[in-house]
Amino acid sequence: MLVSAFASCDETSEIGSSIVDDQVDVVIDSVFVITGSSQENNIQYARTSNQLLGTIQADGYGDLSSDFITQLMPANRLLTDGITVENVDSIKLRMFMTEGAFVGDSVAPLGLEVYRLTKQLPDDISKLGNPSDYCTPQSLLASKTYTASVVGLSDSIADIYVSQGVRVVDVKLPRELGQEFYNKYTSPGGSELFNDPEAFAKWFPGLYVKNSYGSGRIMTFYATRMYMYYSKPDKVDDKDTVYHYVSSFLAVTPEVVNYNNISQQLSADVTTLASKSPVVVAPSPMGFDANVTIPVRDIVSKYKEQAGLYNVINSMTFRVSAESIENEYGITPPPYLLLIRKDKRDEFFKDAELTDNKTSFYAAYSSISKSYTFTSMRQYVIDMIEKDGTEGLTDADGEFLLMPVSLVTETVNSQTTVVAIVPYTETPVMAKLNFDDSKIKVTYSKQTIKN
Repeated sequence: MLVSAFASCDETSEIGSSIVDDQVDVVIDSVFVITGSSQENNIQYARTSNQLLGTIQADGYGDLSSDFITQLMPANRLLTDGITVENVDSIKLRMFMTEGAFVGDSVAPLGLEVYRLTKQLPDDISKLGNPSDYCTPQSLLASKTYTASVVGLSDSIADIYVSQGVRVVDVKLPRELGQEFYNKYTSPGGSELFNDPEAFAKWFPGLYVKNSYGSGRIMTFYATRMYMYYSKPDKVDDKDTVYHYVSSFLAVTPEVVNYNNISQQLSADVTTLASKSPVVVAPSPMGFDANVTIPVRDIVSKYKEQAGLYNVINSMTFRVSAESIENEYGITPPPYLLLIRKDKRDEFFKDAELTDNKTSFYAAYSSISKSYTFTSMRQYVIDMIEKDGTEGLTDADGEFLLMPVSLVTETVNSQTTVVAIVPYTETPVMAKLNFDDSKIKVTYSKQTIKN
């Protein structure tokens, strides 16, 4: 366990006086001891926002491998007007990655296999077991060698993806599978099936995309979709013509079960560091979160000693210093950390909650200050002051976790809103947290009435 103490930074300033010569002082307290340690994180949540695929072995980090198993959300309508099952030309699985959303060698050849699931995935992903138990060797749909570049794509398609900052892995699936989807949709009750994701998953449980060979790269796909291609012969001005159509009809979405099957073995350097200092390492499971104890009793006691009768809490901030850990692939600190009461973590993710600035907060990493600063903690300290005056504070009120997370955002009319916060399961990240150089700052105003 680490302990840090800060030199006194109490400040006061006269900001005005009333006609009765009252005095208002702004007080800043930052003399607080912060303690923390590393804690293994072995929890995996079912509905992740991305798909992680590949294998790396990196000095200073360790070994990481991930493939994924997922249900698919059906479109409520397939293209059928003027088209028959014989017009189904091909079907493709397409996985999308933003440029640079990988760790490792972009051109190292890796192999993947795509399996059709033969039984339903459990809603409780902790009961999943081995993903291979949900398919058979006979349910293999396709295999492919792939990279993180545009090598192998036609120039016209490659140019489009490059201009958009996107990389794509295309996997051609059997034509017969596309015809099966078409026939099912056009059969009695088929369109209703495609409009009911739960019923659809019972008929088509999903896919398992599995590593088959190679090492040297982990890729993060932000979307995985299935496309149907049609070719329809026709005549125009007595000339033979072929019309080509394409439609996206299946996709991995946040509403379906999407499980990254992660296997991780951290290096001895990382685990030794974690035994001595607080670190955060993701993705989980088998990563690290950091325990942190906020000295809430000291904060409340110091406030009550100095505040007087007339006072207002202005703010509470918590700056966490973070250092990069040297490694072969330049793995960086997490882009965001969640600060959450330890006893609230599981329900936070189970119920898909957002931060309430009372028991949960998030902060972005600043590469300039090399820190995370939680700035919206005013209500937390107000609640703790009130609780101390009624039922009394407990140890749990100050016991928090720092853990890597991803933010899911939505932009409407140029305004971006956070709509979900999920455990970080993207490219590998890690950092050492330095509580000796971290700081809690509580600011409040107090008024002294002069007789």
